[in-house]
Amino acid sequence: MQPSTENWDEIETVTLSHYNQNAEAFWIGTKNHDVTQNYVAFLAPFPPTQKLDILDLGCGPGRDVHYFKALGHRPVGLDGSAAFCKMAREYTNCPVLQQTFLKLDLTQQSFDGIFANASLFHVPSQELPRVLADLYAALKPDGILFLSIPRGDGEGWSGERYGHYMQIESCTSFLASAGFKVLNHYYRPAGKPLHEQPWLAIVATKSINAA
Repeated sequence: MQPSTENWDEIETVTLSHYNQNAEAFWIGTKNHDVTQNYVAFLAPFPPTQKLDILDLGCGPGRDVHYFKALGHRPVGLDGSAAFCKMAREYTNCPVLQQTFLKLDLTQQSFDGIFANASLFHVPSQELPRVLADLYAALKPDGILFLSIPRGDGEGWSGERYGHYMQIESCTSFLASAGFKVLNHYYRPAGKPLHEQPWLAIVATKSINAA
């Protein structure tokens, strides 16, 4: 069942409370995840020598911010969890914005790329168009949005976390409505049959022609 408008704040509050209370366990469980395939897909559209302004949307404790910084880029983290923001700042020494996805406050045309690894699926379907519009505005012309989400249909609570699960068709529709052009998509983990690949990854661009 889709949430009603008055429940959107509750969705964020409960989900973020879960992450705040489990921040250390989350870090231990995810810091060594191999997401090289996602890094490569996200960076592939850019010239290899270009130093990028990158927003890591839903940066968690800072694993991916740390990676992009090590490559010489200029990453900025963003997370709604106060615990994650503190951990990411300490781990990366990079700027980290404490903002929720439903109340983003981003400077327009300030990022070459936005990396949303396993984060946007927390946004309820009614609010996703507005959030994608915010991200579109924050990207420079021809900027790149990477997102990965768990595949499925529908939305709702999984314990204390809210999730909005999509297949490629529905996700592509949301992106197109926001002005994005999908460049590539694939399923993870690599090398498995489709029924053993629960994650959908998409690379999309803010096309100048679509603006």
